[in-house]
Amino acid sequence: MHNETTQLILIFKEKKLDLIKISLLLNAFEIAKRISFQKQKNYTRFIVRLSIAATAISVAAILITLSIVNGFQHTISDKVYDFWGQIRIASVNGAPLEVNKQMEQGLHSIAAVERVTPFLNQSTVLSFQQDIEGVVARGFAANSATPFIIQGRGLQNKTDSISNEVVLSDHLATTLNISLGATVRLYFLNVADVQQRKLKVVGLYHSGIEDYDKQFILVDIKLLQQLGNHPNQIEGYSIQLKKGANIESVNDEVQRLMPANWVATSIKDYYPQIFDWIGVQTVNRNVTITIMLLIAIVNLLTCLFILMLERIPMIGTLSALGASQNFIRRIFLFQASFICWMGIGIGSILGIGLCLLQLKFGWIQMDETAYFIKTLPIEFNGAQICAVILGTAIISYISFLIPTLWIKKIAPAKAIKFD
Repeated sequence: MHNETTQLILIFKEKKLDLIKISLLLNAFEIAKRISFQKQKNYTRFIVRLSIAATAISVAAILITLSIVNGFQHTISDKVYDFWGQIRIASVNGAPLEVNKQMEQGLHSIAAVERVTPFLNQSTVLSFQQDIEGVVARGFAANSATPFIIQGRGLQNKTDSISNEVVLSDHLATTLNISLGATVRLYFLNVADVQQRKLKVVGLYHSGIEDYDKQFILVDIKLLQQLGNHPNQIEGYSIQLKKGANIESVNDEVQRLMPANWVATSIKDYYPQIFDWIGVQTVNRNVTITIMLLIAIVNLLTCLFILMLERIPMIGTLSALGASQNFIRRIFLFQASFICWMGIGIGSILGIGLCLLQLKFGWIQMDETAYFIKTLPIEFNGAQICAVILGTAIISYISFLIPTLWIKKIAPAKAIKFD
């Protein structure tokens, strides 16, 4: 019986202590709310609003920067991948290859591989009426996917014969005044002989990458093989991977299937200037985010120091009434939490909202000759958004602890006299 009574007393004391703790928390919260959101105009109210605005702008700027850089990097990368694939297979010395059906089957057995396309490139002269232009004919199988079509259609062939169709870039079509349905002439130089072919323009493409649009036309690979008298000859294979596949690891897996003197190379290594330029945007992104975080931290530190300095008489009064330093510190941490989370909330809505407006209306336009894209791209990443919100909150709370350490140095007698 005595043991049961003792246990009941202990439980009662624990619950009483818990109630006291909860009461202190609620009291600290109520004080923080009143001094932060007073209706009458005062210095505290102005500082709180200014700090909320600065935090919101920092969070919005970070979210917008991440979304723009994500969209920019992925849009440019996807353009190159759509044209060439993520991996290219060629001979070690650049010599022509022969179609290898057994190897193609092996490549299709790799889970990350979506499509394997043989290709053959050959220099040619494009002629229409009195105009000529030196271009590169890129041959691939008719009826396969043709990238970047904006008018007409891709190459088609319902029989096993050679398709007498061609797809031009809109740049070449505009330069030479060629319209859909027109017939153009291609002149190929093979050894010492010039061969001519008449092809019908069935489609126009626009990649936005000026070097591609000026240089390449798309034809049936069988046409180029016929001109070279080598029906099974190709320059190599382009491999399209499924979304999210790791290019480097798949490239290693592909290389293990290669015959002697064949090599699989990531397309990043073929066009390092483009991908190095894309990589620079990551550095710019990190610098921008670091600057905005530093601004947010300095803003919050300054804000809390000013708020505490203004409330020195209150701190002295509470100390004189027996309030502990932890209780007083808790008041200012609650006040800082109002600023932090309201700033994060407003900044998240602002940043995501502006990005959604750009996605829907595409108001911000870019110089396509310089950036390869016409409309500023936006791409959201849920993990990044959560990381920005949680990361800003964690950094903010760590920053808040620094000024609250100053509370223990305030003497109640001097604080009450402070004005």
